[in-house]
Amino acid sequence: MKKALALSLVLLLVAAGTCPAETKEAKPAPAWPDPDRIAYGEIRFSPPKPERVVLENGLAVYHLEDRELPLVQVSFIVGAGSVFEPDGKAGLAELTGDAMRTGGAGKLGGDKVDEELEYLAAPIAVSLGMEYGTGSLSVLKKDLARAFRIFADIIRNPAFEEAKVEQEKNLKIEELRRVFDRPQRLAFREYRRVLYAGNPRGRLPEIKTIEALERDDLAEFHRAHFFPRNLRIAITGDLSKEEALELVGRHFGDWEDEGDFGTAPLPKPQEQAPLYHYDRKGPQSTVIIGTIGPGKESPDFYPFTVLDHILGSGGFRSKIFQEVRSNRGLAYSAGSFYEGRQGYGTFGAYAMTKTESTGQVLSVMQGILKDAREARVPAQDIHLAKRSIVNSYIFSFTSSHMIAFQHMALEFQGLPVKFLTEYPAKIDAVTREDVLKAAEKYLDPSRKTVFVLGDESKFDEPLKSFGTVKRVK
Repeated sequence: MKKALALSLVLLLVAAGTCPAETKEAKPAPAWPDPDRIAYGEIRFSPPKPERVVLENGLAVYHLEDRELPLVQVSFIVGAGSVFEPDGKAGLAELTGDAMRTGGAGKLGGDKVDEELEYLAAPIAVSLGMEYGTGSLSVLKKDLARAFRIFADIIRNPAFEEAKVEQEKNLKIEELRRVFDRPQRLAFREYRRVLYAGNPRGRLPEIKTIEALERDDLAEFHRAHFFPRNLRIAITGDLSKEEALELVGRHFGDWEDEGDFGTAPLPKPQEQAPLYHYDRKGPQSTVIIGTIGPGKESPDFYPFTVLDHILGSGGFRSKIFQEVRSNRGLAYSAGSFYEGRQGYGTFGAYAMTKTESTGQVLSVMQGILKDAREARVPAQDIHLAKRSIVNSYIFSFTSSHMIAFQHMALEFQGLPVKFLTEYPAKIDAVTREDVLKAAEKYLDPSRKTVFVLGDESKFDEPLKSFGTVKRVK
């Protein structure tokens, strides 16, 4: 038996081209270089610039030709959002955007619009958010004329069919009912309410406000905010500048420039705010610590972007992810977010954890933010964060339409065109001192908003040990 096994082993070695006498010493595995220390040339990326033309009525058009595919993409951005809703009509903006798409346009009913777009394989989307709205169309060049006519009517002449408006209201009401079944979504919804307390941005749609809305409310909101100087259009793809301007001029050239730009006060960070608690039974808690940060036009925007990357938005290497999830195993999701807007920004650090570790997670997160404010941010972390942000910048321009849309959005936000080209250099120029100053300025513990959703009866530590608690109903 032993001889048979030995013979089998020899045959296998011979088949592999080796025998015991010829076996060579195994070579050591190659020493791969540290990816963080690899040297490479400077990345230079100069995306093409779309042409900008303003029609006589004030409508700005951005065009960028791209003949790679027989496809045309169109987008618009408009100054219409929930921040401009009248008192008592929370949810009006979102409902208006939904019903613009589904409620018919021009002489076509809602069902007919759906049939026509489905036949053309030309999806159209409309969405009105907090401060602005967007819409898009994607269509083959050969079907552009038919699809763009519908697109223009949706923007200028939405029908708001009664039956479709009621349908959209019912869908929104059901969505609001279901939000209580999704704890994380509920947590971020209610966090927005307390972060923007006293500001129109903190008003959220409720079932009763949606039920009270009528078709005339939607039509009036549309009439007030959809007009040429409050709207911009980007059109890219397989058509020339002349073709694009002729198409847009034909459908929008006679549009009268009348409407309301709308104004809303900028939000401010809360001073000495209590810890907000939303009591909800369940095995998990959501913890969010945030504040109002710098806007895109602020010089602090760049160092705070780097700081946010280090704290939580940088993924596996971020402080919050490493400490809360990797090192302590206290959360299945943890990180941070920062969005610079026009005149202000929003920052939040978050973690989803089991109910029994809520207090520990809150304590660890507060400690991380305190460390950043007390200059405990290593220079190496700042270097790696800047490299990551700059190297990923190119992914903001993966298509000609994204480029045109970026330029369009910049003008809407009141930012110069050079913002895009200067962004990598300004991130790269951020120093450790800049980051520490931003942390000291914006992570002031007296100006933070802390929100916890969970079952306090099972918390490992009572919330009152962290300060004054206000119950959110």
